[in-house]
Amino acid sequence: MVIKNLVRSFGALSLALVPLLSSPAAQAASAAPAPEVTTLADTVGLVKVTEEDRTGYTRSSFKHWNSGDDAGDGCNTRAEVLIAEAVVAPTVEAGCKLTGGTWVSYYDGQEVTSAGSLDIDHMVPLAEAWDSGASAWTAARRETYANDQGSTVSLVAVTARTNRSKSDQDPADWMPPSPEAQCRYVGEWVATKLRWGLTADDRELEALKVYAEGPCEDTIVRYTPAA
Repeated sequence: MVIKNLVRSFGALSLALVPLLSSPAAQAASAAPAPEVTTLADTVGLVKVTEEDRTGYTRSSFKHWNSGDDAGDGCNTRAEVLIAEAVVAPTVEAGCKLTGGTWVSYYDGQEVTSAGSLDIDHMVPLAEAWDSGASAWTAARRETYANDQGSTVSLVAVTARTNRSKSDQDPADWMPPSPEAQCRYVGEWVATKLRWGLTADDRELEALKVYAEGPCEDTIVRYTPAA
């Protein structure tokens, strides 16, 4: 009798777990690919090299900002990134107006207490992405790229000054002014290129190798290929 009761209990528990295991959230969790984790030197070696071509590029080719990850929160992607990256959370008022809050712009190490003083930088700029393969994407995929919150390194809140200094330059021509930020930056640049299957030109790849084989040889890179 004890054994029969245990069997019945186990069977009931198994049936109760079925809806949980078959729920969309559980399926998404089980289907989520594991991130690739390796050294900067190894990941630089995975970036394919091609010539860049900016023919036909316009910023409007990448729709942003859209309604973000949570279409019901009233905030667009820019605001959601600001909320996520705040070291002291801002107050979210009607219309997703952000007041208060504190951020640290890692490119230059500056502490910022006004959301309006920050830009949301695309780690790999839109023009650079276009040059490196995004010109062949659908408009929907370019929109997904421009609003990518599936990786914490694709979009970053930084001072407007550093973002505009960077513009659409790659690491051959621009690096964060803070030396302490540069290895992190190179790692996140390469992670974004690999996440989206973007290529590099010769000058860019050589610049990445200088960091990977020198001061940033111990940098670990994590990335998950975009769906």
